[in-house]
Amino acid sequence: MAGGFDRRAIPAAASEGFWTARDGHRVRRIDWPGRTSEGHPPRGSLLLMPGRGDHYEKYLETLEHWHREGWRVTAADWRWQAGSGRHTDDPMAGDVSDFSVWVNDLADFWEDWSGEAPGPRVIVGHSMGGHLVLRALVEQRIDPAAAVLSAPMLGFIAPFPPAVGHAVARLMCRIGDPARPAWKWSEKPGATPARRAQLLTHDAERYADEQWWRENRPEVAMGAGTWRWVERAYASMRVIFAPGALEAVDTPILILAARHDGLVQFKAIERAARRLPRAQLMTWGREAYHELFREEDAVRSRAIAIADDFLDRMAPPEAAPAS
Repeated sequence: MAGGFDRRAIPAAASEGFWTARDGHRVRRIDWPGRTSEGHPPRGSLLLMPGRGDHYEKYLETLEHWHREGWRVTAADWRWQAGSGRHTDDPMAGDVSDFSVWVNDLADFWEDWSGEAPGPRVIVGHSMGGHLVLRALVEQRIDPAAAVLSAPMLGFIAPFPPAVGHAVARLMCRIGDPARPAWKWSEKPGATPARRAQLLTHDAERYADEQWWRENRPEVAMGAGTWRWVERAYASMRVIFAPGALEAVDTPILILAARHDGLVQFKAIERAARRLPRAQLMTWGREAYHELFREEDAVRSRAIAIADDFLDRMAPPEAAPAS
């Protein structure tokens, strides 16, 4: 519980369902209707896309906040994780044939969602979700009024350059089953389950919420990424960082990042922010781990306040029609 909000229950105002992709695959989603007052149009519509191995239940508290701010709110699981099925027979393996599948899903979901969602329409992406939102912007597949990227996965923390890491991942895919896990457990190679919380959040209660959902909805649980996922992630990063790609993105973007993030490389986030023409980078020190929207109250409240201010400036509510 936080401020009376139960993080272990679906809010009464929200509804769970599925979106059907163009190839018939079902993607799990959750929606809150927009809150409006008499004489005023909806605040707008906000779509949140979570990270690798994530599920939207982890963000109920933050999604409810935006609902109470007046947004029509939607979140969805990525295809092949959480409540949206699996790519292999191993339910714990985080696998993908190519990141372009996720970009295509996001573009198609955005098109369908935009047809029913009042403007202005904005998007929030966390970690791998931030990566995929940025790639969709690079490829001009979505057209939000503004975007917020939380700890976007734009580089891995590794002892060698990305080109070497990509070559190693390609080799590992060739010499064995590419769908085998690339590490044993937790969120990254070498991290034990006991230290997983130290990668994600300082807040023990919010961290425990995730385990509660995994126990009560086992389908949302996921383990390590596969070698194919790793190789395809490197390939997708090369698309994003291609010469001229980021410079062509005209969307206002807010990037929230922890300088000592143990999962994604902060220097890669900095490089992207410098190249994006309309990016604002806000950072935290050792008081923050990877999941800024699930951190202790002081960090989380500042992250949400910064995001709210940014969206108010870059995607102000549309004026009510004249009577």
